[in-house]
Amino acid sequence: MRPSTSLALYSRTAHAAASHVLGAYSTSFSMATRLLPPDQRSMIEDVYALVRVADEIVDGPAHEAGLAADGCRATLDALEAETCAALHSGFSANVVVHAFADTARAVGIDEPLVHPFFASMRRDLEPLTGLSDAEYRTYVHGSAEVVGLMCLCVFLHGTSVTPEVRERLEHGACRLGAAFQKINFLRDLGDDESRLGRAYFPGNGAFDEARKAQVVAEIDADLAAARAVLPLLPAGPRRATALAAGLFGALNERLKRTPCAGLRAQRVSVPAAVKLRIVATTLAGGARA
Repeated sequence: MRPSTSLALYSRTAHAAASHVLGAYSTSFSMATRLLPPDQRSMIEDVYALVRVADEIVDGPAHEAGLAADGCRATLDALEAETCAALHSGFSANVVVHAFADTARAVGIDEPLVHPFFASMRRDLEPLTGLSDAEYRTYVHGSAEVVGLMCLCVFLHGTSVTPEVRERLEHGACRLGAAFQKINFLRDLGDDESRLGRAYFPGNGAFDEARKAQVVAEIDADLAAARAVLPLLPAGPRRATALAAGLFGALNERLKRTPCAGLRAQRVSVPAAVKLRIVATTLAGGARA
């Protein structure tokens, strides 16, 4: 048997790779994770990296590399199988999967959270128009709410909370994940419709101003529900979660002011100066931000 230091080196390398994925793909979320304690930051990076790799299989790079829809589905299925195998064995030759499994085994992320996520990713490989309300809710749960629950597993690792408090935190984590996903739906409206042929929001009609107003109101309610339970989080992740909610809340305000035609023409973002101001407010006010 090889010395345990070999596995430790491999795991450190895998975690470093996951960290690079987050830094390359997300500015707002990456900024928020910097407020986490180092061990939690590494674990959140591991979760994000797996989510991002799965997302890239269905959102373009795999297709650009020459994979048809069946090839993308086979690749996604293989990633799910590799992830579940690594949850049991503690090892994967895929460094992103290995990093995720290492964290998942430590904090209690298990297959009942993993499978809904991959089911929603798989749904992206099918026609996504005219979704029913139930289909929409199922998609958001798998693609975003379970990711919020995975992050909560990291935040509560090593902390004892009552079942009642955990239930309230789980509700808040789901609402925050749903808010992030709905914001991304709005930001990517043009690309989803024109390049990918997707319409995530329920209904058969065109996405219009009335529907947009309803969605941004839902996002406001989701963010409010998430902020309401922030004081129940351990001190370590509290400010980071508040910052993430603040950054996406600012983005939602800009989405409110952008007409649907503008959403289809550009991807709305929050200027760096505004982000820095939100960071300063969060640091000064803690979880009240």
